[in-house]
Amino acid sequence: MKITRKEFLQILGISAAAAGCGKAVTALASPSGEGKDATPQAGQVRWGMAVDFLKCRADENCKDCLASCKRAHNVPTIPEQAHEVKWIWEEKFEKVFPFQQNDYTRTAYAGHPLSLLCNHCADPACTRVCPTKATWKRGDGVVMMDWHRCIGCRYCMAACPYGARSFNWVDPRPYLVQINPDFPTRTKGVVEKCNFCEERLAKGQPPACVENCKEKALVFGNLNDANSDIRKLLRTRYAIQRQPEVGTGPSVYYLI
Repeated sequence: MKITRKEFLQILGISAAAAGCGKAVTALASPSGEGKDATPQAGQVRWGMAVDFLKCRADENCKDCLASCKRAHNVPTIPEQAHEVKWIWEEKFEKVFPFQQNDYTRTAYAGHPLSLLCNHCADPACTRVCPTKATWKRGDGVVMMDWHRCIGCRYCMAACPYGARSFNWVDPRPYLVQINPDFPTRTKGVVEKCNFCEERLAKGQPPACVENCKEKALVFGNLNDANSDIRKLLRTRYAIQRQPEVGTGPSVYYLI
């Protein structure tokens, strides 16, 4: 079958466009090794957290981890749920793990709250879609935010499968009862989230939520160290992760 020169050029153009799209999709799907998006090397620290659900249930009225995080990071308390800013928050077990249930676990765990936070994924989807590199992963696994570079596009929020990021729809500062002068406040129009207390890690201190948990239900440590407390715990207790099937590699585990 003969084709005209015009038809040939049209086919050539479509093929070139398809090839370009393929490269773009591949680039988006693959973690970047450039700039700030570093991958932990062998022997390097990779921070992670384990939440002991049994200990956390011992006193479900305790909100010390939430309160300490808010104080340390100037997280506002905004009455309108649509404008809520979350670093650590609580959800019912059945909502967090809808497919990790049977009749028996449903009876044991349904209705009980779980503490949630950014999972600081090994392969975070959020960092790949940010057009300004305002969010990136450090070599130690902590997924960071640079609020000065954030343009408020919210691509990272759409990419995160865990709902771990919040957008400042309003100026958050009027909703702060007391301001911690050692940590910056944010402004309207930027995204924020848990940073694993990276400012405390730099001083050799654990995250504020871990330090202030009376039940010692939060265990923090180096996932790359087989002798760390968190690794010893993960060897002796059954742990689940939030949506591991999406392939992000969460660094937060829940012991049940």
